[in-house]
Amino acid sequence: MADVTDRKLYLGPRLRVLRRELGLNQTRMAEELGVSPSYLNHLERNQRPLTAQMLLRLANTYDIDIRDFTASPADGSAGDLGEILSDPLVRDIGIARDEVLDVAENYPGVGEAIARFYRALTDLRRVPGEAVAGGTQPLLVAPLDWLRETIAKAGNHFADIDAAAEAIAAELPDDPAMLQAALRQRLKDRHGMAVQVMRADVLAGSLRHYDMHRRRLMLSERLAASGRLFAVAYHLCAQELADAIAAQIARAAPPDEDSRRLFQIALMNHAAAALIMPYDRFRQAAEQSRYDIPLLIDRFGASAEQVAHRLTSLHRTGARGIPFFLVKLDRAGILSKRFDGEAYPFARYGGTCPRWDAHAPHGPGEMRRQLIETLDGRRFLTLSIGLPRGDARAGSVVALGCEAKHAGRVVHADGIDVERDEAVGVGPTCALCERRDCPDRALPPVTRALDLHSYERTAAPFPFRRV
Repeated sequence: MADVTDRKLYLGPRLRVLRRELGLNQTRMAEELGVSPSYLNHLERNQRPLTAQMLLRLANTYDIDIRDFTASPADGSAGDLGEILSDPLVRDIGIARDEVLDVAENYPGVGEAIARFYRALTDLRRVPGEAVAGGTQPLLVAPLDWLRETIAKAGNHFADIDAAAEAIAAELPDDPAMLQAALRQRLKDRHGMAVQVMRADVLAGSLRHYDMHRRRLMLSERLAASGRLFAVAYHLCAQELADAIAAQIARAAPPDEDSRRLFQIALMNHAAAALIMPYDRFRQAAEQSRYDIPLLIDRFGASAEQVAHRLTSLHRTGARGIPFFLVKLDRAGILSKRFDGEAYPFARYGGTCPRWDAHAPHGPGEMRRQLIETLDGRRFLTLSIGLPRGDARAGSVVALGCEAKHAGRVVHADGIDVERDEAVGVGPTCALCERRDCPDRALPPVTRALDLHSYERTAAPFPFRRV
């Protein structure tokens, strides 16, 4: 608390958001905190700073993490808003960065509303003109965009599902080979479901298929041991955690059937991972091994992608892991999965920077580490891992990253001086990056005018004006 008490904290918007998330009015919250409604109103309007005593009352009353509540806002919200306001439709207005920061910090609800409108606009731009002219009603939010936003808001952590899966895991062996056998037996004894490994030609390209009539789960012979374990865990969770999953879906209120189905599958995947890698045991193993990814793969019988996913979900109050972000991308740089963590350094509405090593071809199981630095001087440690061909499209990579301040907790960062070593300069995405000397630029920044001359050729493509 020393760093908290050393400065005045004006956190009114965050306090207001917390109150609304708890479903409380000012009178009720003031009563629970032992203050007057007028004092709480002053706090929410930033007319009074939050004292250390009030922070402790908030932590004790509502079980919040003081560090998270008082941390400087990740530049993500301001970065997202700045990215939206650089769209050609409005960038001529020239909104100052100070104004963007003010909205992001003090009016997060307004920022969220603008982001939703922009996502809807982006979706409408994808719809062919004939469909609009013909009266076809496009979705206001694409199901995948809704799913990403919902998972991001939850921090990729679903406490009820984690706890329920952990309770099941406590009744089962830890060893992966014994665990798979125990899961198969439990499926058979409790749910009348058999598990059978089938020839690849019989399944006609599928890696797994559940025959509902015969209550038989068929797994392809091409599926690796980690994939078979995950598949059996997935179907057991579908049986035994159905109520917890349904409750989580109801709270999220998906806007359409496709979004609901996607969310249901994502939650069952989360539950299967929580069953194979129970929260406390996995987090302790990660911390004790200093996030040694190959060791975690071997200990829990999981794949590199499964371990990477699980590392992004360690956000239990009082027992948090490193706040990693994650992307999965193919060799063309197209993202198929993304978890933002608390400090995702790339654009959320575009691709990633071509200077990031994750884009380079990787051999299966090959791990590469890289120290990168954004335009505003923030540094990140990233770890990219090539995925086996049988688990993903050829050349696919899963990449983890975290702020450089966490690098000392990661064994794969040994030998890197995150403060002094040279870092590779990256940007959000080419269309938004204002790094002038980048030789790998694919597009000019939409925020600047080109500065082209017939008598000069610069080393970096698309020279642009400074102002």
